[in-house]
Amino acid sequence: MLLSAVLHTYSLRYMLPAALMLGTAPTYLLAWGCWRALSTILPQRVYWRVDDRLYTMYQSMVLFFFQHYTGVQIIIYGDLPKKENVVYIANHQCTVDWIIADMMAIQQKALGHVRYVLKDGLKFLPLYGWYFSQHGGIYVKRSAKFNEKAMREKLQCQVKAGTKMYLVIFPEGTRYNPDIPKVIVDSQAFAMKEGLPVLKHVLTPRVKATHVAIDAMQNHLDAVYDVTVAYEGTTNQEGQRKEAPSMTEFLCKECPRIHIVFERVDVKDIPKEQIFMRRWLHERFEIKDKLLSEFYEATDPEQRNKFPGEGRPAKLSLKRTVPSLLLLTGVTAGMLYTETGRKIYINTWIYGTLIGCLWVSIKS
Repeated sequence: MLLSAVLHTYSLRYMLPAALMLGTAPTYLLAWGCWRALSTILPQRVYWRVDDRLYTMYQSMVLFFFQHYTGVQIIIYGDLPKKENVVYIANHQCTVDWIIADMMAIQQKALGHVRYVLKDGLKFLPLYGWYFSQHGGIYVKRSAKFNEKAMREKLQCQVKAGTKMYLVIFPEGTRYNPDIPKVIVDSQAFAMKEGLPVLKHVLTPRVKATHVAIDAMQNHLDAVYDVTVAYEGTTNQEGQRKEAPSMTEFLCKECPRIHIVFERVDVKDIPKEQIFMRRWLHERFEIKDKLLSEFYEATDPEQRNKFPGEGRPAKLSLKRTVPSLLLLTGVTAGMLYTETGRKIYINTWIYGTLIGCLWVSIKS
């Protein structure tokens, strides 16, 4: 009986935030849809400006749960510059990595500018898949199916409209997971085949999406942010790495600290030709690999679970997240209180999902 109660309490740790984040999605989509319809007669730059503000509101609520609710401590190594147009590249370990980009962006007051290069299959997520595309996200397929032309055209369209850009790319293409050794072995074999240094704590990066992004927006971008992320507590008793926390585990407060190394690289210092950029990108991941080796494998226990240098806690005021939480949950509760509101809410889930899936299928 006691065990059952404990398990039930544990499940509530993620069920409540998950219910609120998912439950407010139709409300947000309705608000965005109204603005999208109104903005059709306005210049594109006006649409993007308000869309970014709406996105800031929703993602601020998300950060309330992933940062304030969990109580996780964010330690940043390196100085963040003022808001600018950037491509953000990072190592990829779990689904929480997407939220880390938000945690970084909000520190620079650039949360609304975050857009993602996403795995193609994610476009069919109910409501979210369609909206991420409308917010400027780009869905890509791996290897030979990668549609360079479509990605380039979408980015250039946003550049033409003067869209603020915080484009998040995970060049590894998939997650580094010690519990799936085949992916790691295949990645290392690919590096050997290509004559590249073999990496231990990250996968061999693929350059296509990064090259297209930087090349298509080179006159619009200020820098590339090279970000290395380590989740504390992701080693076993023998010191071997284990899988990074899933979103569910993270919301259950199973990660006490996240360590983030930040380095800004000016666009003019990045090779433009793909063959040279490929080598540059691999060198960046060699640096990540060394940093993560020191983080997880330091012989001195005092240096383990730390990156070199001095980190500083990233503070986030409740004023940045609570108003969005109260507004979105309040409006959603108001809709669900009336019969008409409930019908609109349910129809938004159903038809929003169907129309969204149809839309992204046609646009693929």
